[in-house]
Amino acid sequence: MDNWITAAEKLLDLTLSQNQQEQFRIYEELLLDWNSKINLTAVRDPEGIRIKHFLDSLTCVPALGDMNGKSLIDIGTGAGFPGIPLRIFYPEMKLTLVDSVGKKADFCRLVCDTLHLKNVTVLKDRSEELGADKNTREKYDAATARAVAVLPVLCEYLLPLVKVGGMMLAQKGESAPEEVKTAAAAIQKLGGGEPELTEVTLPGVEGSRYLVKIPKIKATPAGYPRRTGLPLKKPII
Repeated sequence: MDNWITAAEKLLDLTLSQNQQEQFRIYEELLLDWNSKINLTAVRDPEGIRIKHFLDSLTCVPALGDMNGKSLIDIGTGAGFPGIPLRIFYPEMKLTLVDSVGKKADFCRLVCDTLHLKNVTVLKDRSEELGADKNTREKYDAATARAVAVLPVLCEYLLPLVKVGGMMLAQKGESAPEEVKTAAAAIQKLGGGEPELTEVTLPGVEGSRYLVKIPKIKATPAGYPRRTGLPLKKPII
């Protein structure tokens, strides 16, 4: 367990308290147990979980800044990434986890209950529905997603959920620089500003990884997001 925590300190300049380290240990145990029963994630070994899930999630921290007292919604969270590790790191952050798969949402609830994480809401829902709902539309300081969709689609999932003055943050692979170019029309139409691309390195993990940070500079026009499934079928390009 210590290696990835040391890596977090060296690579990201992050310090985890003993309580936070214990929370990650319990999270790992729950993930290994549930993964033996249902397919939560393709990463099934402890070292892979620590680096490819926990540390990878925490690479969002420098881009997000201090989220304590602020709100974050994590779309397509799966087994809770990056949302739950970020909530562990930010004890005063309000978190909403969203996944359309019931068993994954159930697992996230179990983790948050077991770790006694307060101010966390778990929803079995679709981002298009939430983006059109007055209770969730443009209500969050930040919206995150990891490996959910190509960037033009992801912008339509995330930007409608973000307040003006907030941001969306996408964790992407080596295609990120090209995706940023293809997402230019979507970013402008949905109220986004100039994207910021940051390369991320994880110890022992090959291939380029990036964070794509897009500020929300104006309100998303009515009519976006479009109905469920349409952003994926007909991306804004």
